[in-house]
Amino acid sequence: MEQFIREVSERIQPVHLEAGRAAQLHLDQLTKPPGSLGMLENLAVQLACITGEVKSVIHRKTVIVMAADHGVCAEGVSAFPQEVTQQMLLNMLSGGAAINVLSRQAGADVLCVDIGVKGNMDHPELLNHKIRQGTGNMAREQAMTREQAVQAIVTGMNIAIEAADRGSQLFVTGEMGIGNTTASSAMLCALTGLSPEEVTGRGTGLTDSELKHKAAVIREALALHQPDGQDTIDVLIKVGGLEIAGLVGVILGAASQGCPVVLDGFISAVAAVAAYTMAPQVKGYLIGSHMSAEKGHRLALAKLGIRPLLQLDMRLGEGTGGVMVLHMIDAVSHLMNEMATFSSARVSDSSGNISL
Repeated sequence: MEQFIREVSERIQPVHLEAGRAAQLHLDQLTKPPGSLGMLENLAVQLACITGEVKSVIHRKTVIVMAADHGVCAEGVSAFPQEVTQQMLLNMLSGGAAINVLSRQAGADVLCVDIGVKGNMDHPELLNHKIRQGTGNMAREQAMTREQAVQAIVTGMNIAIEAADRGSQLFVTGEMGIGNTTASSAMLCALTGLSPEEVTGRGTGLTDSELKHKAAVIREALALHQPDGQDTIDVLIKVGGLEIAGLVGVILGAASQGCPVVLDGFISAVAAVAAYTMAPQVKGYLIGSHMSAEKGHRLALAKLGIRPLLQLDMRLGEGTGGVMVLHMIDAVSHLMNEMATFSSARVSDSSGNISL
């Protein structure tokens, strides 16, 4: 399976810079001052780079929500009990979660994947790819085996590739897993060399003393396992999460199919850092949706050199922040395809000329 990961990663092509330049030229010909649409113009150029089309239109969007549990919850690092993971996944499958409401409004499909939830579930809409019943407690043992980490990445790759084969053109990364900000913080420390105190946030709403304890648990786990920050799989094995590994696979798999990947919040950004460590060429396919209230999110995006489009103080996860950007992507498509140029509207440009 590790060979499959390498093969998929090697399929990720450089983005189409010429299409991006052509998109910028088109933007500059539209009836507006150059650059006046701000980051919408940056988004239009990036979409052109990814799709190879100056006036790209995204018809089919898919949110992939990876769900799994974390053994480190036994250390008291979350304000919510572990059983909430399964309960919220069932809520998503019933269409009642925030991600369902926002995705319906944005015209996106939602795929819910059990890749490591503690307990067994049976639902016709669930993609059951359970690898194990939650991770091991990283404070006491490794989170997972190498085989399990590899299997989780491959699972994410296959789900994204199969969805692209069915017509999906763009993916939003989502997740559900009580305790996953702890795993993500530990992973980001390992991948960047940052300290737990710099990275660790309040997650589901920890008090000051609980936050201090959470950072201490992460520090102890890193000292115990000594993950190799140059080896994504080693980091996942020692302090990662199954849903995070699954998202690494989704990101790499989607990029291998030439599809844009809209990153949600902190957990998704850490998965992107991990994917980037494995395949740096993936970066061009990543769209930062928003800056969450989780403080490690800014650091993860900085590692990737990504500027997010929105600042909404969200920290829910599920893919909710990512879905908000789908409206912007639709708007950009309409602007590129429907807005008049100076010549077509016979409007003078900044030099007083009308192009004929």
